[in-house]
Amino acid sequence: MSGAWTGGREVRTGGGDVRPGRLKVYLGAAPGVGKTYRMLDEARRRAARGADVVVGFVECHGRPGTEAMLDGLEVVERAPCSYRGAEFTEMDLAAVLARRPQVAIVDEFAHSNVPGGGRNPKRWQDVEELLAAGIDVISALNIQHLESLNDVVENITKVPQHETVPDEVVRRAHQIELVDMPPEGLRRRMAHGNIYAPAKVDAALANYFRPGNLTALRQLALLWVADRVDEALQSYRSEHGIGGIWEIRERVVVALTGGPEGDTLIRRAARIADRSAGGDLLAVHVTRSDGLAAGSSHASLVRQRRLVEDLGGSYHSVVGDDVATALVEFARAENATQLVLGTSRRGRLERFVTGRGTGETVVELSGDIDIHTVTHERAGRGTLLPSRRRTLSTARRIAGPVAGLLLPVALTLLLDLGAARDRFNLTSEALLFLLAVVGVVACIGGVASAVIASVTASLLLNYWFIPPVGQFTLSDPNALLALAVFAVVAAVVAAVVDRSLRLSRRSARATAEAETMSSLAGTIVRGGATIPALVERTRETFGMDSAELVDEAPGGDDVTAVPAGPGAFLVLRGRPLPSSERRVLAAFAAHVGAAVERARLAEAAAEVEPVKAADRMRTALLRAVGHDLRTPLAAGWAAVSSLRSRDVEFSDEDRGELLATADESMAKLNRLVENLLDLSRLQAGALALNLRATTIEEILPTALADTPEVEVGDLEEVPAVLADPPLLERVIANLAGNAARHSPAGHKVLLTASTHAGRVELRVVDRGPGIPSTDRDRLFEPFQRLGDTDNTTGLGLGLALSRGLTEAMDGTLTPEDTPGGGLTMVLSLPFAERAEHRGGTQSAGGRWAR
Repeated sequence: MSGAWTGGREVRTGGGDVRPGRLKVYLGAAPGVGKTYRMLDEARRRAARGADVVVGFVECHGRPGTEAMLDGLEVVERAPCSYRGAEFTEMDLAAVLARRPQVAIVDEFAHSNVPGGGRNPKRWQDVEELLAAGIDVISALNIQHLESLNDVVENITKVPQHETVPDEVVRRAHQIELVDMPPEGLRRRMAHGNIYAPAKVDAALANYFRPGNLTALRQLALLWVADRVDEALQSYRSEHGIGGIWEIRERVVVALTGGPEGDTLIRRAARIADRSAGGDLLAVHVTRSDGLAAGSSHASLVRQRRLVEDLGGSYHSVVGDDVATALVEFARAENATQLVLGTSRRGRLERFVTGRGTGETVVELSGDIDIHTVTHERAGRGTLLPSRRRTLSTARRIAGPVAGLLLPVALTLLLDLGAARDRFNLTSEALLFLLAVVGVVACIGGVASAVIASVTASLLLNYWFIPPVGQFTLSDPNALLALAVFAVVAAVVAAVVDRSLRLSRRSARATAEAETMSSLAGTIVRGGATIPALVERTRETFGMDSAELVDEAPGGDDVTAVPAGPGAFLVLRGRPLPSSERRVLAAFAAHVGAAVERARLAEAAAEVEPVKAADRMRTALLRAVGHDLRTPLAAGWAAVSSLRSRDVEFSDEDRGELLATADESMAKLNRLVENLLDLSRLQAGALALNLRATTIEEILPTALADTPEVEVGDLEEVPAVLADPPLLERVIANLAGNAARHSPAGHKVLLTASTHAGRVELRVVDRGPGIPSTDRDRLFEPFQRLGDTDNTTGLGLGLALSRGLTEAMDGTLTPEDTPGGGLTMVLSLPFAERAEHRGGTQSAGGRWAR
């Protein structure tokens, strides 16, 4: 067996390798930009060059120019299928696989197949089968069908998009080509009748194809494709080991320490990024394995992260022992063009003692990255010495022994001056030497430096200041005692200082680990707790080349693997990780393992939920049947029993009244049973539909026969809808009856109709008490009578059944507030012309007609 990767999906083949097919996607901002035309144009060009090209599925929407592009191309006949009494056609996947061309043209990538019309519910899944078989595929879709942008497009256009495709599926495409057109040009194409039929042009231009909508959709498409291009560029740079900066667009990285100057740096970096269209803002905090940078605050980091995200940037946390190196490596990995740092908070004395700081080192390492050093109010006001991986920094380990040799000599020269020799006695001189050894050398250089300084100071004190001056008296017990005292005191003080530094480093390391895990927890709380997001966050945090979740831990010198739950390992490839970072990595792996377990539990819960829902429905049904079915049954039974009685002689008038009671009770019982049966058929998907072109005018007289309280407004000559007339009649009758029941006396129910985005919207308006927004979700649940005080009004199936019947006809039923008080039920159904023209295939809105 051999394996090959196609867009992140492994295809196993046997008996010879099959090259995975390549996917090319034409992406447009809106219908009509020319995706299908461009796709067919490429098919013709490939066929002219000798490629074996077939058209698996193309929807021309009646556009002559697009239909002409099919001339000369082989078209695979569509497969017919039936669903709920209607006939449709879908792509014949089996025929395309059997034909096995080099290139297949498959339009409408996000389309949902008619249930039972194929072996996959989605067309993109059909495409994946073609790719796995080694067939190249060219497809097309609009930006509104991407899963991540679906809700954004709905908020912009106010038109729900029912068909979506996961972004990751599109991102795996070998090539994505944007079909772009300015909004003015698209509107002109629409006005000339090149997109929709003339009867639909005015409504489309006034609704979905407004200039603002098209401009926003175009920007969404451009930005999404730009991000895809950026990902491809990063992949290319990584594969070819390119470390230099390519200034394709401004990417500004701001370094945060958690100090009080962070807000100033973030705002300055945001202004720099805003100067360039499409500029990115990235904030990074470096967590050292031996502790956080001095002066950092967890509360400040949380606040600064929120500020970065509010300004449209992204927050990142990386682990690194050398802050400057970690910053530059992160900036290079992100192809950043500019790096913003704050001026040092250390004072002059600290900079003199500890040497150059992070800012100077970053400037030296930056290369072709522009460095901005931003002043702030905390500059030069002091901070603690930074922690290091070792107890002492390199500068202190060098400065300590040097000071241990030079400082006693300098003090000897100073005390040997005539004025000083006359002013100080031996005791004062000895104390000054002790102060130099203990207070300076021991605290700076550690134990070794303190021993060097104590020996040097003792010898100089013995030679220059203890009589006889000018010669060593090491044979004198007092001199030996002084030398020993010097050494012991210096060593003890240095050991205490060294231990304090070690404890401080351990505390800082623990704090660093807590900060890193807190940052991860923040990501989880903000909704980034998906397994791929956690794995990517792990890779980024530890600065590794790659990270993945696998079943078995692989070997290799550049591989770090930690358990992430039963049968799972988190594998990182890149630099070797020290033990201190492995502890944090184990915590990350635990979070990933917990996410995997949560996903498994969510799947199990999803399987149990339908059973629970059915149980709730059964309980509610039994509870309702116990009362609502008993009432008409009891009344009818009583009437029939009375008529059968021979003990009472009824007049013709009484007999007629009893028969009317029995008839009314049986009719009510029949309606209740029919509603229950229809609801069960809907839930089982077994309700047969006879969809045809239906006008509202032909439905209303019968639907409103029992509800005289309805006033019909101007219907604006709305076109026919695709619906099942008897079912649509029941829906309108239920809505009108429900509205009349809740309307106050003297107020009629208003019924109006209008068109929007290729659909007819029928509104049933009442002036009743309305429904609180918190109860809207319960409004369409079976056996609910929200607002009813009369329990004899029925089972509460009217609205539940109405929504079910509406959705079965590819419509929607939604509640809205009536201006001035009340409730408006909006019934939306597609135009019959558009649905019939589709022939059962996907429309511009992406739904199939059922």
